[in-house]
Amino acid sequence: MAHTVFILFVCIGFLLKPHATFYIPGVAPLDFHKGENVEVKAVKMTSTKTQLPYDYYDVAVHCKPLNGTKYKSENLGEILRGDRIVNTKYKVEMDVNVQCQTLCKDITLNQEQSATLGKRIRNNYYVHLLVDNLPCATKFQSVQTHEVLYEHGYRLGMYTKESDEAFLNNHLVIKLFYHKESEELYRVVGFEVEPKSIDSKRITVSDDGSCTIQNGKTTQKIDPKGENKVTMTYEIEWSASETRWASRWDTYLTMTDVQIHWFSIVNSVIVVFFLAGILSMIIVKTLRRDIARYNQEDSDDVTEETGWKLVHGDVFRPPRRKNVLAALIGSGIQIFLMSFIVIVFAALGMLSPSSRGALITAACFLYVFMGLVAGFYSGRIYKTIKGSNWKRTAALTATLYPAVVFSVGFFLNFFIWGRRSSGAVPFSTMLAILVMWLGISFPLVCLGFYFGYRKQPYEQPVRTNQIPRQVPEQQWFLHPVLSTLMAGVLPFGAMFIELFFIFSAIWENQYYYLFGFLFLVFIIIIVSCSQISIVITYFQLCGEDYHWWWRSFIASGGSAFYVFTYSIFYFFTKLDITELVPSMLYFGYTLLICFTFWILTGTIGFIASYIFVRKIYAAVKIE
Repeated sequence: MAHTVFILFVCIGFLLKPHATFYIPGVAPLDFHKGENVEVKAVKMTSTKTQLPYDYYDVAVHCKPLNGTKYKSENLGEILRGDRIVNTKYKVEMDVNVQCQTLCKDITLNQEQSATLGKRIRNNYYVHLLVDNLPCATKFQSVQTHEVLYEHGYRLGMYTKESDEAFLNNHLVIKLFYHKESEELYRVVGFEVEPKSIDSKRITVSDDGSCTIQNGKTTQKIDPKGENKVTMTYEIEWSASETRWASRWDTYLTMTDVQIHWFSIVNSVIVVFFLAGILSMIIVKTLRRDIARYNQEDSDDVTEETGWKLVHGDVFRPPRRKNVLAALIGSGIQIFLMSFIVIVFAALGMLSPSSRGALITAACFLYVFMGLVAGFYSGRIYKTIKGSNWKRTAALTATLYPAVVFSVGFFLNFFIWGRRSSGAVPFSTMLAILVMWLGISFPLVCLGFYFGYRKQPYEQPVRTNQIPRQVPEQQWFLHPVLSTLMAGVLPFGAMFIELFFIFSAIWENQYYYLFGFLFLVFIIIIVSCSQISIVITYFQLCGEDYHWWWRSFIASGGSAFYVFTYSIFYFFTKLDITELVPSMLYFGYTLLICFTFWILTGTIGFIASYIFVRKIYAAVKIE
């Protein structure tokens, strides 16, 4: 317990100032001279109502440049996020203000294009632009606290439900901020957009592309059932800023709920201390008393064995479906190593949001290469539980978890393709992922499994009887379903507040960057899953039930059930998804998250229980 407390306080001290955590941007700063061209790129359009991103040029009002569109070569993470970075028609020069400039004049939308545009506005789509790898943001003021806040991107338009009318934001006030590193060198440190809806009839376009806007309040209404004529305009405003280039992401990464995060951490620490107290009581009082009683040598009085010592001849009896258990443990180790390394590097700032897609890309490659370690320990555990068909089990370890993820993702991708969303993974990318899996991960897992199976199995402290003993009727609270539900409450309670912010980042287009908190919560989950699994295993052995192998895995993974239950609550209370395909995407991907979390926490609990069982049976004398 003292070691656990020490680790927790070291982590808390390391993360005492979460906002001071540095990050490595991943790209070198770009210096501009006055009047130099500053390229504006588009990323995609997103909506929290549909969860389906679309290409910037999906709507006809985003007119293409005269020299054609040029899409940026993207990494794996960007493709999986649905990013499609492309050039735009905006002309921006460093520290040169532009009053009113025409982007597109008199765009005639046919009925189909109007219907598509109207649908995107009704679904509350946001447009995301980039300047010097810095995303645009819309400033607004909180009605309750009057605090200045920012939302990512800008609204494509406004929709009034009462009158069933859609209005297009066809005029953008692009506000850019620069910081001067010297008299001649400028750096972009801020990018804000103020969208406006202006009736095209009030816009007068000159021959040189400039425009004037007449006074009035009429806005650009879109009739989704007919033709529409639209003029798109913009203006540029440059301002000097004291913000340095290294701090320009603070606006996007600042979280207003840090106090809630600290409450989450304190709550989790209390839960862990409570669990540690229970476990210490069992070890210090019960186990020491049991071990002392079992080791008491009294030649005159031969007492009958009771409690967990009674099943010493069966406690290490190999479980059923040993190949599946070994495969799940191997997958859990692979997921654990990948998650731990990614969270540590992200907490150190090496996977910052400015390196777009770096987090997902790093996670994919780490998972692939951690297959060697996962296969090694899976093979050794499989040999320990007297498995014989190592080739089939090695193949199962390498394919069980990836096959489930790939199959579900491939199935959902058909529906995304059907909606022509940019979130659909291209066929070439799916082939690349398949090659990574079958060409790198599969051989590494099998190679690690081969060497792990060749090593000596873990030595058990007691011998296993040839004839298995009968398991007596168990107490009601030791029922597998009930014990799993009880075991899952405490790990989930240690993380559910942080889970809200993770879900918000995934499903509400927010940036999540407090990886210091996430690292501490991850440590707490490891400790709590280990402790609750040990407690469940101890009570089970005291009830003379020696089938603890699978129970330790399933019980510690019980928190995944509560994560899925919370996801249902989050869906109905926080999201505004009404269509079938977005609902399928939400629950499909959430099931994959819960399945991954179940394997991860189950593996942690199994390893902790296995070490615990070995320790206690090594401490008693078996005649």
